Amino acid sequence: MKASKVGVDSYSLKPLGLSPFELLEWAIINGADGVQFSEGGFPASKAPDKPLLEDLRTYAAENGLYLEWGGGEHIPLDLATGKKKDILAVNRRAAAEAVLVGATSVRSCSGGLMRWKKDSPPTGELLRLSAAALRGARPMLRDHGLTLAVETHFEFTSFELLRLFEMSGAAPGGEIGVCLDTMNVLVMLEDPESAAARLLPWVVTTHIKDGGLLVTEDGLVAFPAEAGTGAVDLPAVIVRLRSLPRQVNLSLEDHGGDFLVPVYDAEFLAGFPDLSVGEMAKLLRTAARTRTAKEAGRMGILDRARWPEVCERRVRRGLQAVRRIAEKGTG
Repeated sequence: MKASKVGVDSYSLKPLGLSPFELLEWAIINGADGVQFSEGGFPASKAPDKPLLEDLRTYAAENGLYLEWGGGEHIPLDLATGKKKDILAVNRRAAAEAVLVGATSVRSCSGGLMRWKKDSPPTGELLRLSAAALRGARPMLRDHGLTLAVETHFEFTSFELLRLFEMSGAAPGGEIGVCLDTMNVLVMLEDPESAAARLLPWVVTTHIKDGGLLVTEDGLVAFPAEAGTGAVDLPAVIVRLRSLPRQVNLSLEDHGGDFLVPVYDAEFLAGFPDLSVGEMAKLLRTAARTRTAKEAGRMGILDRARWPEVCERRVRRGLQAVRRIAEKGTG
């Protein structure tokens, strides 16, 4: 069986301040098979012209690199103000860019931490609004031959994403799919392999990210870790991805920081009605593995402020680790 392609997500190397072409050069030098521009390649205020995007596509093709694109959104609200937002225009722009660079999907992330904010709209309302937005976007995506890959971020759990897709009339292999982030699901109180299994038919792109989970006096704390050193069962997730009838690229994402999940707060925990006793047991087992690895000095929380000084070395090692995992057992 052919090994999956292993690349890098642009966010991982953001502190280096690389241009899109310099990022592709970094990938070539460091043995990556491609780049996911998870936020799109350019600020909206500096939208590139068609020749520039086509040159990016040509350069990637000449060097055998895959390109994946971002910049999409799925919640039609400004999450800072609560006001309605025209995300169809946002997604149309991202789709046009994706076509020019030869990508087949657009990563979508609305970037919210709604459950952590008391004044946020209820999850059910966000699902209703998002479903309507996705229904409205499907014809445009179909015309472009693209899939909007909704990231497993901090907006919806895998259970809720499945409900969202059903509400939007989507089906696997169509205009709506998933960008599977293997560590973010810990923040949403989901076991990575279990979440991957639930979402598997929908997965079109990935953020392969290792991480850990610690039990503290304030709740559970989730954090990213260097790929291959954390408590996420990346081999099990990658085996599942390899069972798909299509090849899914493994785009490494890594960064510093940590996320408090206040599970001792009954009101907060009630916002996760799909959380089962069995899945919580898996999370506690992950926390036990994290504690053991942390005490042995194999992993720990890295302050976000320190990420710029370590990102290049850690991403380089992480790429090598993901490649070893991906190649193990292939023939």
